[in-house]
Amino acid sequence: MIGRRSRFDQAMNKPNYLYGIIGLLVGLFIGYVGTTQINTTLRPADRNGNSAVTSNALPPDHPPTGGSSGDAESASSGTMMSSKSGGQGGGSGAVKWTAPTRWDAKPAGGMRAATYLIPAAKGDSEGAECAVFENLGGGVQDNISRWIGQFEKPDGAPNQSQGTINGLTVTTVEVSGTFKGGGQMMGQSSGPKTGYRLLGAIVEGPEGDVFFKLTGPAKTVAAAQGEFQAMLKSLKKSK
Repeated sequence: MIGRRSRFDQAMNKPNYLYGIIGLLVGLFIGYVGTTQINTTLRPADRNGNSAVTSNALPPDHPPTGGSSGDAESASSGTMMSSKSGGQGGGSGAVKWTAPTRWDAKPAGGMRAATYLIPAAKGDSEGAECAVFENLGGGVQDNISRWIGQFEKPDGAPNQSQGTINGLTVTTVEVSGTFKGGGQMMGQSSGPKTGYRLLGAIVEGPEGDVFFKLTGPAKTVAAAQGEFQAMLKSLKKSK
């Protein structure tokens, strides 16, 4: 009996490694769960009720990620901008000018360095358009003749002259009558138009000719003639 009891006591007092390992694993698990819970509670995104993982908001000092249509417009050669003189600044290559503020400037595109829409004068059903072209083929006289040829029944002989403005040679032309077209103008119907008038100017710039063509009903063009001439007088070399 004594021998059996001694062996039993030794078995009961012998270290139980299995229980120790299990206790260690349970302790590690409890510690991991507790640490995760604390970190989750203290996260700024959770305190604000928002998820930091799914948020797409940029920091306040992050630069813009996109541009506007206005930026794209400013990249064109005929960019419209404000002018200290009270007009609209325009440019094409090495030539720049100031357009009247009353004219509605439209974006440049294709061969057009600029397009201006002019409000209709009293009595006219349509307004006028002043288009500024660059990189047109042909010489000065060829284009003047082409403009004159766009009138089916001219009212008298065209008035053509040439002069110098701020070191630039400028050839001008005036013609009126039934305008049979040279491409549809912005905001206007197509087809022959009676009682129309054209004011044209071709500037011989350092990097190529620049073409100014104002076309519209006679009254509207007459009302804008002084503004057109003032714009031509503002012509100068960019460099």
